[in-house]
Amino acid sequence: MIYYCYYNSSIGKILLASKNKKLIGLWIEGQKYYFGKLKKEMKDEIKEKADEEILLQAKNWLDRYFAGEKPEISELDINPIGSDFAKKVWKILCKIPYGEITTYGDIAKRMAKIMNKDKMSAQAIGGAVGHNPISIIIPCHRVVGKNGNLTGYAGGIDKKVKLLEIENVDMTKFYIPTKGTAI
Repeated sequence: MIYYCYYNSSIGKILLASKNKKLIGLWIEGQKYYFGKLKKEMKDEIKEKADEEILLQAKNWLDRYFAGEKPEISELDINPIGSDFAKKVWKILCKIPYGEITTYGDIAKRMAKIMNKDKMSAQAIGGAVGHNPISIIIPCHRVVGKNGNLTGYAGGIDKKVKLLEIENVDMTKFYIPTKGTAI
């Protein structure tokens, strides 16, 4: 059974989902891949349940995050659903410290080492980052394009900017691209 509930935040309404007492999803209303494939594939197994323990823990985590605290990912039992490749990328995302950023290219270099390859495409990393099913908690908003390009956030660039501002990131180093989505 998949349980879900909603959380109202300063960046919009958030949908939280759990399965087997683990957090499997966090989506900002209107973002790409909202609720992932779960709603379509498991229509009969989804039930709203605001008092599910892991969902209550996730709400508390979000309360603290939006209040400017630095809750740890390890406080929550998460189980993002995706390919092995994507899960490896998301594991790297989990290691990006609060208030810091990295680039798609940097993650591509780390993934190349993990997979014993000479190099890896930043675009492949961008695909995995973009399909992160537990936004904010798995901090995909901390990934930027080369030269400070604020590109590639499924929840919207405006939300990415707000999340980075919550973390007191110096936004003068970054820009929103006017054309394309160069990673």
